[in-house]
Amino acid sequence: MGVFGISTVEEKVYRHFLRHPESPAESLPGALGIDRGDSERAVARLVQLRLLRPGETSDCLCPADPELAVARLTELRLRDMYQEIQRLTQSRHVLAALRAESATASGDAGVGAGAAAGGGERGVEELDGREELRSRMEDLAFFAREEIVSVEPGVHLMSEQVGQARALEWRALRRGVRRRLVVPPDVLDHPPVAGYLRELVARGGQVRVAAEMSDQVAVYDRRIALMPQDPKNIEHGALLVRGRALVSTLLGLFEKVWDQAGDVAVELRDPGRERGPELSEAELRVLRMMCVVGKDETGARDLGVSVRTYRRHIADVMRRLGASTRAQTALMARERGWL
Repeated sequence: MGVFGISTVEEKVYRHFLRHPESPAESLPGALGIDRGDSERAVARLVQLRLLRPGETSDCLCPADPELAVARLTELRLRDMYQEIQRLTQSRHVLAALRAESATASGDAGVGAGAAAGGGERGVEELDGREELRSRMEDLAFFAREEIVSVEPGVHLMSEQVGQARALEWRALRRGVRRRLVVPPDVLDHPPVAGYLRELVARGGQVRVAAEMSDQVAVYDRRIALMPQDPKNIEHGALLVRGRALVSTLLGLFEKVWDQAGDVAVELRDPGRERGPELSEAELRVLRMMCVVGKDETGARDLGVSVRTYRRHIADVMRRLGASTRAQTALMARERGWL
């Protein structure tokens, strides 16, 4: 779990509670062989990250479901990545100061500037404004040869890109480029975007939905990434990221989002498909409980039903939705407005 910024001690503590839910935090030093201070700090941070929550009694803790925990950590890590990259691009005054020192020492400002331009800005490049971003996206899609992956969190952003990207997307797919895309559930209710996604799937692309979305990011051929400078306002331009370490990290985080997202190929291929009847009150209660507790026994006890009945309701909901995992069940239920 180090990729998410979780320390070795914190991971040990979280795994301990997965194996022993509803156990007291005071038992950690003896059970794990760690210092009490380290134990207390690890528990405090895991509670802050919502990977641990209070149990049935005041001295006990319960772990978050691993799928929900990974989704939460992925989101936080992506935000940290954006902030770090923005700090890098905002530190160009350091480069200017170093150029000035070099020019003063050598008496030749042109040499200093040329040397810096040759290697100082290769990692992250700023793209100013929407038009430059659109142009660069078109170039990257045109020259892609292996794979294009992206997370698109906003309907308004996708609406503007649909007409521009369609022809380039289809050409890339014909060349054998793999295309994977993660979108929020509400885009399926937006006819132009849903039509684009439906055609993308029909031509061999893959689309998944995630209720908990990261900021917008696209990675081309595993070597170049694009992301907005300000995730809330595309007008502020974008960042083009090169460099193996940064791009590999962004790609790894995309894979985590992709693994947690739900497949919507059936809905996209058949837009007129009936969504089926609404859930009963009992099924809704079980569905909501499933999303907040880690163990079936705890959920059944809280609802006052047997574990067998609790699991049967979950199985019925999964079958009705056509979901293969509980995480996918939660995503598809949110899409239908059940959560």
